[in-house]
Amino acid sequence: MNKQSDPKKLVDKNQNLIHSELLKVVSHVQRDDGDWVMHTVMTEGCEVPFKFRRKGKYQSLKGARVNITYYPTQETVAGMDFEIMKVVRIKRG
Repeated sequence: MNKQSDPKKLVDKNQNLIHSELLKVVSHVQRDDGDWVMHTVMTEGCEVPFKFRRKGKYQSLKGARVNITYYPTQETVAGMDFEIMKVVRIKRG
């Protein structure tokens, strides 16, 4: 396995990262963001969205189990702060 994509090594390098396995995706939205595509994923039992950008659209993850490496952060929308999870790595479980 490529050491850069190994979640244990990523978490060991950065203590702010969290790795969760086999989360069930209940919603996956993809929308254009300039040259990128912004992906927003909601998982079962979590009210905070997981967000990440990629160059292209992917097959919908709705209903799939995924392994996610992420860190909590905040995003300001219309002057209000919202908690989000910034995804570093996501793979089907």
